[in-house]
Amino acid sequence: MATATTHGAREHARAQEGTRAEAMPVVPASAWPAPPCEAGHLVWAETVAGGNYSHRVLAHGTELRLTDPRGEACAHLLLYAADRPWERLNVADTVKVQWNAYLGEGQLLLSDQGRVLASVVADTTGRHDALCGTSTLVRNTRRYGDGTPQSASPAGRELFKLAAAKNGLAPRDLPPSLSFFQGVEVRADGALHFTGSGGPGGSVTLRAEQDVTVLLANVPHPADPRPDYVCAPLEVLAWRSEATRPGDRLWEATPEGRRAFLNTVEFLAARGLA
Repeated sequence: MATATTHGAREHARAQEGTRAEAMPVVPASAWPAPPCEAGHLVWAETVAGGNYSHRVLAHGTELRLTDPRGEACAHLLLYAADRPWERLNVADTVKVQWNAYLGEGQLLLSDQGRVLASVVADTTGRHDALCGTSTLVRNTRRYGDGTPQSASPAGRELFKLAAAKNGLAPRDLPPSLSFFQGVEVRADGALHFTGSGGPGGSVTLRAEQDVTVLLANVPHPADPRPDYVCAPLEVLAWRSEATRPGDRLWEATPEGRRAFLNTVEFLAARGLA
């Protein structure tokens, strides 16, 4: 089809309607071919290519499942309270308050206000990282030759800048991030050891414990020793559910977690949201 004219370009563009690419959002989300729940409950369905990013605002109680189909994705994550982005994921508090530097099922993702932004309700891989953050422009340029967003080896922070801008946030609003599907462990001498992927098909499911803005960058882990820029597509699915309540195993797991949930519910109740 000729695209040299405006009419031809329009017809060519319209002919693409309904075309599916390997990495793209599915709209409406209910059209996703294999939903984890009733199709009508899906609110986000997307495949994020390696070296790309995504973002979404999710309601209180929404569950978000990230899946690594090929075992080569690395989902770098930032969270913000949706209507007050000055309250955001604090990785240091997430680690120290829970006495645990390793992410997995039962862990809470905390803000610097002592409140829960999201909880990890399921995890099949255990290969995650709360210590290294994401890659930077300087690092990727030195290692791969380029780290700009439009290059073949974009840095995670550069992609986060784009996702942040689309939610009214600036580079100064980007704190350290968490990484899912590529692990790091601390050795006895204090050195960090890259443990890599847990294999194809691994998934982690988060539950939003208040309205949150989610930023995702799917890029190689900064500790990945391979010389090539290796990162495969990431599957993202979210569906309506309910927030954690008293009596839930996550709520009652630890005194620290219980206090964080109480802080969260008290705050939401004062605003008429819980």
